[in-house]
Amino acid sequence: MIKLAVIYSSSTGNVHRLAEAAAESAEKAGAEVRLRKVADRAETIVPGNDAWNTAWTEHVAATRDIPEATLDDLDWADAVLWGTPGRYGLPSGPLKQFIDTTLPLHSRRGLVNKVMSSFTSTATLHGGQESTILALNNAFYHWGAIVVPPGVADPIQLAPTNGNPYGVSSVSRNEPGNVDEDNLAAIAYQSRRVVEITTALRRGLEAAA
Repeated sequence: MIKLAVIYSSSTGNVHRLAEAAAESAEKAGAEVRLRKVADRAETIVPGNDAWNTAWTEHVAATRDIPEATLDDLDWADAVLWGTPGRYGLPSGPLKQFIDTTLPLHSRRGLVNKVMSSFTSTATLHGGQESTILALNNAFYHWGAIVVPPGVADPIQLAPTNGNPYGVSSVSRNEPGNVDEDNLAAIAYQSRRVVEITTALRRGLEAAA
């Protein structure tokens, strides 16, 4: 059984909803799954933006029972699906902070040949979705991991709300938990693809050993 971790950062629930859909799809595809959030920070509060602050506070409360990601989750996993909101075309600070803690694993080649795949959500249609995913993937190259994108290998990727071949992307329009049904279908496909490729990779590596 493939072991898959879904590790994500979410401020108001959009990436969280995608992460839940990814985890559910991976389990249906036969993987053992860990759903993990990274620790958010109080500085996410935005002075003067009451709607954002309320949404952030409610989301933190709603997800308080989801375990926080640790290096053990990365060490355990054969594959990892990473979710992050776009921040100026970059991954969120909390997710990057977690990635910065991976040196102990990386230094002993503990992330080599693990499968990695990414997804994101931004407020606007051209809010840096592709550059966010490409920036996040840079860490995986350093690790010697195997990056598996969704590509345009399934009809769901041709839906008007999808189309990003680097990783599933949704547009929240600054509304908490606002993820299109086609985006949920696309992340389910991306998750199944990760399970499929990871299964084939593990079999090949074991046969070659």
